[in-house]
Amino acid sequence: MYEFIYYQVKDVMTPRPSMVNKDVTLSEAEDIFEKHDFNGLPVVNESHRLIGMITKLDLLKAFAFTEKSKIPHYNAIMDRKISKVMTKNPRVVYPETPLTRVLQDMIDTGHKSFTVVENDVVVGVVAREDIIRALRQAAQGERPDREV
Repeated sequence: MYEFIYYQVKDVMTPRPSMVNKDVTLSEAEDIFEKHDFNGLPVVNESHRLIGMITKLDLLKAFAFTEKSKIPHYNAIMDRKISKVMTKNPRVVYPETPLTRVLQDMIDTGHKSFTVVENDVVVGVVAREDIIRALRQAAQGERPDREV
């Protein structure tokens, strides 16, 4: 397990992740979630700079109502732009962030993944599954496939 301290985000992240722009509808985001089994997607501008994150939880929040609100039709909700419900200023990590820190952040926040940015541009995503894989590799004595 000692080898785990050598792992950084760049060693396990998914590079060039799927991303969406703020004008995507909730319906379109849900289709992507379903097709790829994603829990969240970075929301970027035309320069691939991160402006938010849309998650399945954000999608569910679009259906939360109070006693005073009128329940719109399902299709009316799903036609809304993700910009209305996305998480703005999401927590990010960097390629050189130690996985030990990401592991603790996931435990502390309950997040399933973090967007990886470099110079404010999205370069990857690191998810729980990536951390689990790195832990398994470290337990087998593997170090990252780079100079440490």
